[in-house]
Amino acid sequence: MSKHVFLTGPPGVGKTTLVQKACETIMSSGVIVEGFYTEEVRERGRRVGFDVVTITGERGHLSRVRDSAEASHERREYTVGQYVVDLLSFENLALPLFRNMKSAGEGGSRVFVIDEIGKMELFSKSFIRAVRETLDSSAYCVLGTIPIPKGKPLALVEEVRGRKDVKVFTVSKENRNSILPNIVSSLQECLKRTTQQGEGD
Repeated sequence: MSKHVFLTGPPGVGKTTLVQKACETIMSSGVIVEGFYTEEVRERGRRVGFDVVTITGERGHLSRVRDSAEASHERREYTVGQYVVDLLSFENLALPLFRNMKSAGEGGSRVFVIDEIGKMELFSKSFIRAVRETLDSSAYCVLGTIPIPKGKPLALVEEVRGRKDVKVFTVSKENRNSILPNIVSSLQECLKRTTQQGEGD
């Protein structure tokens, strides 16, 4: 039985928008939502990188387009295509969210948003560990996004996709305007299950 909901689909199809809309819907019914989104950053119409944004609106760099003048030879750089990943900034913003959720205990209905588990985020070993612990917990339901399979498989992404307790929705241009009620309904089912498990523990 599913206790987590993940969306997958090509870049730019609207996964983050759907996650945000689903969160708005369930928060209006009193569900506590924590976690983060990934948003693209544009300057003069050109994408220059990605930011991590928490549910409460805190923002930090995830990556920026490489600037040859800023190339550092002193520390290891983590890169995905033309983007340099700011691992420290990502971990400083994202990892405390996992810790806060854990320390909040198991009372009430809780959803933890992980948008996304992708190549950039997976440079962080601490993030990988935190995601696994969160998925294995019975205290909350995870609403997350994962990329579609492309090139070399990403171990944690495939692990999530193959879990028996994860319901995966594939978002496309054809269904993105109609799929939201199904996502919300699945989340509500997952929440019911996690609440029942919490009461039974």
